[in-house]
Amino acid sequence: MRRIYTRTGDMGTTAINGKIRVPKTDIRIEANGTLDELNVAIGIVRTFLPGDHEWQASLKDIQMNLMTVMSLVATRSDMRDANPNSLPASLVDDTEALIDSIAASCPIAENFILPGGSGPSAFLHQCRVTARRAERRLWALHETDPLPADILRYVNRLSDLFFIMARTSLLTSSLQEEPWRPFAYKRHPTGNP
Repeated sequence: MRRIYTRTGDMGTTAINGKIRVPKTDIRIEANGTLDELNVAIGIVRTFLPGDHEWQASLKDIQMNLMTVMSLVATRSDMRDANPNSLPASLVDDTEALIDSIAASCPIAENFILPGGSGPSAFLHQCRVTARRAERRLWALHETDPLPADILRYVNRLSDLFFIMARTSLLTSSLQEEPWRPFAYKRHPTGNP
């Protein structure tokens, strides 16, 4: 039987593309670890949805794209041209189109909303906040080793997508959102903060 453990990380380092070893605390590893968490959370959402649900294919595509993003993030910028993986040129535009199509049937949010209400909605909110954390980690990495702009834009759009999916999922299940309070600009008498 082949062992799945290698013992190569026992001293606190791990390998990235190019057979380069870095500390497990490296921001590149932190960024990829957070992207991996996001991919898992999306997988959980998919288990809540029927196999023929209209979002299944889009969510699977996101998971596949995240695997490519992780490969590119795991590659230093000076070696990225040798990485055979690439993202579709239309990725950000396609994600925006998906957001717009889902948002078209969802009322505009008037309040901050408490995450939850149903399993799918709660886990879509988990995807949203994990995407936000991944974005912060990616920007920290970008400050030390530049990332392709589309990766940063894509992960930013994903948090918006998961927000509108969470709201739509809850509202189409006949459950009500639990508001916290109106957005600040809606509370101000002039409409301006």
